[in-house]
Amino acid sequence: MHEMSIAAAVVEQVNAAARDHGAPGVARVRLQVGELAGVVPQALDFCFELACAGTLVAGAVLQTESVAARARCTPCAVEWPVGMPPDLGCPSCAGGSVELLTGRELQILDVEWAERPGVQADQKG
Repeated sequence: MHEMSIAAAVVEQVNAAARDHGAPGVARVRLQVGELAGVVPQALDFCFELACAGTLVAGAVLQTESVAARARCTPCAVEWPVGMPPDLGCPSCAGGSVELLTGRELQILDVEWAERPGVQADQKG
């Protein structure tokens, strides 16, 4: 399950940033996850909670924003949603020279610092 290594890396980065900023804790972490990144959101939520234990990130809400996969045909410049399972053949010219525009993202968008240790944000996403 690579979600655990992803969660651990996110927690490590956010925990270090919280220490650097002198924050007493973290309320929310917002991630952008592409649909082709191979991440199962429910598994990531579970692993994130485990990885947070004993850190400044403990009790934080993990909010993930999904990014749809889109591709563009290099010869004819047509763009289309890739979908699942991925369809990387151009729907216009059937060309095979394709550029994946979005869908592989996996990044921390932002972090909300807590006012006090262990304070959560209002909602979970």
